[in-house]
Amino acid sequence: MKIFITLKSFLLAALVCGATFQTYAQKNFLEKEVFAKADELNDKVIKWRREIHENPELSNREFKTAEKVANHLKSLGIEVETGIAYTGVVGILKGDKPGPVVALRADMDGLPVVERVDIPFASKVKDTYNGQDVGVMHACGHDTHVAILMGVAELLSGMKKDLKGTVKFIFQPAEEGAPPSEGGGAEMMVEKGVLENPKVDAIFGLHINSQTEVGKLVYKSGGTLAAADVFRIKVLGKQSHGSQPWGGVDPIVVAAQIVNGLQTIVSRQVDLTNEAAVVTVGTIHGGVRHNIIPEDLEMTGTIRTLDTEMQDIIHEKIKITAEKIAESAGAKAIVEIDKGVPVTYNDPELTTEMLPTLMSVAGESNVINTKARTGAEDFSFFQKEVPGLFFFLGGMPIGTNPADAAPHHTPDFYVDDSGLNLGVKALTMLTLNYMDQNKMNQKVKTVR
Repeated sequence: MKIFITLKSFLLAALVCGATFQTYAQKNFLEKEVFAKADELNDKVIKWRREIHENPELSNREFKTAEKVANHLKSLGIEVETGIAYTGVVGILKGDKPGPVVALRADMDGLPVVERVDIPFASKVKDTYNGQDVGVMHACGHDTHVAILMGVAELLSGMKKDLKGTVKFIFQPAEEGAPPSEGGGAEMMVEKGVLENPKVDAIFGLHINSQTEVGKLVYKSGGTLAAADVFRIKVLGKQSHGSQPWGGVDPIVVAAQIVNGLQTIVSRQVDLTNEAAVVTVGTIHGGVRHNIIPEDLEMTGTIRTLDTEMQDIIHEKIKITAEKIAESAGAKAIVEIDKGVPVTYNDPELTTEMLPTLMSVAGESNVINTKARTGAEDFSFFQKEVPGLFFFLGGMPIGTNPADAAPHHTPDFYVDDSGLNLGVKALTMLTLNYMDQNKMNQKVKTVR
């Protein structure tokens, strides 16, 4: 009996090992196939990127970019819907085999920035923003995101017969923020149902980075980018002659005390061992003449948090601090806080599951686990609905000192488009491996 059990165990182990080896061999072959096809597409992806870079469009005005994307997807036989949340485009690629639904997202909008980079495809585009004549530039790399996802769409559409599920290609407008009163971006795309019909199981997105070297991928599990909220504080005083401040209540002095008081919220009133937070006053407007103490004043600022509990605490502390300081001076403070972009939160289970894919694509030493950043991304609206993974792609020329690389949202922002190829490979392999692994998981659950 023992011999029989041992023999049975041996045969079972051999079958498992054989299946594991076969799976590994299949994955290895698939990765080589994807890499070869991505390399063939590289020149085309770079060409798309340069065309889009030379013709940037502001938020909710990405008409030509959306048309270019839609025409490309249609040419691949992908089902296309346009005009979502103003200019958004969604392509649906149904694989010939059943499996989960994976969404991939790229943002399309440029910024009101005059380009200063000396490249042949530099933007010369002018437009109007908030009533002002401005230059327009892809000063955050969204042109690279669009080109990468167009490449992924072409690559995956050529693998339709082997695709174990459905892919949704989401080309999103207005990530940088919609014009006042319009709304838009990821929040509106979610409201319009882009994660439904068919329902998305997981979403992946990337962002190129001008201060991360080409060939590297950067990620963080959990809170990765901050929630970004806006506060407005109106201070109501009593107008008086500047030579007789005792005859009124000076809202400027009160505002100065409120600014100082707000700084103690992060430094003294919340647990910074949990997550980082920022409270910044960005504008103060009050008064019309040097010798008149004004009646009122308004200040605005930004709140950045990486934890929802801390977010609520800081909101309450801002309100109490402003109101009580004003009250102590005989003034009144009216505080309004608008919740904006939520925390960009990488689902820990999904991140752990897909990390081996990132390491396989880029090489283990080129995948960097980073700290959270206080910038914000509206990809977070998708992550509120379904598990998501958002990571960063190196765009800085190899050998450059990050301190010398121009940051995002500046006239000198530059990324080396030789880094796009890794982005195509990463998003493609994340899609294929997620489909494969989750189909296997479903089988295991069924057997159990």
